[in-house]
Amino acid sequence: MGSYHLVDMHCHLDFMANADAVAHDAAAKGLAIFANTVTPQGFEAAHATLAGASNVRVGVGLHPWWVADGRASWRDVERATERARAARWVGEVGLDFSPAHVPAESEKLQVDALRLVAQACAEGAEATGPKLLSIHAVRSAQTVLDVLEETGCLSSCHCIFHWFSGRSDELHRAVKAGCSFSVNEMMLATKRGREYARQVPVAQLLTETDLPPHGGEPFPISEVIASLERTLDTLTAIRGTDVRERVAANALRLLDLA
Repeated sequence: MGSYHLVDMHCHLDFMANADAVAHDAAAKGLAIFANTVTPQGFEAAHATLAGASNVRVGVGLHPWWVADGRASWRDVERATERARAARWVGEVGLDFSPAHVPAESEKLQVDALRLVAQACAEGAEATGPKLLSIHAVRSAQTVLDVLEETGCLSSCHCIFHWFSGRSDELHRAVKAGCSFSVNEMMLATKRGREYARQVPVAQLLTETDLPPHGGEPFPISEVIASLERTLDTLTAIRGTDVRERVAANALRLLDLA
């Protein structure tokens, strides 16, 4: 596995005030990172800040919460679509239909935005090679899968469901479609999450942290590593076999770091 033995496949490195230092420390400690952003502006800033970090891949973001409440304008949607067409790494994108998070009337807007991004990814994959997407899907996994399938993104790109919380039939559809699943310790704190982590084929299993819990402050790399270690310990206990090497290998292959 080369220089990396741990991989965080979904974190918000750009939310950390010390992102460049965290990336440097992560490399020294054998940690690779898929840094997800939430807006195209966030992607552009993080891409510039982390340009020298060979252990980090920065994703083009268009988080559904930002789309739903207007923090991301339609021009931002178009900007994210343009960036996603050219980039290899895309995330965090997706849908959230939970009334606890977004207004119900935002659902169509979210779907329209995701469809544009997914279409751009499918079309752009011919030039860049298969893109890697980290996907948010809360009470919406069926619709997310429909959009990914209709646009061709599901077959032309590699799609990761981040912190999957959908129905069992949705899980099985995503598994059958070849999607991967990034698991964190919050997911494994629930009975459903643990059962899903047991069911997912090991070849489609990844680890993540979704850290930090809030932005704008320095964040210690030790907390990222500790969270990943706890997740790996729990996965090993759930599945009855040590999954560390296989899970890391899955991620490093997807990030072109193998």
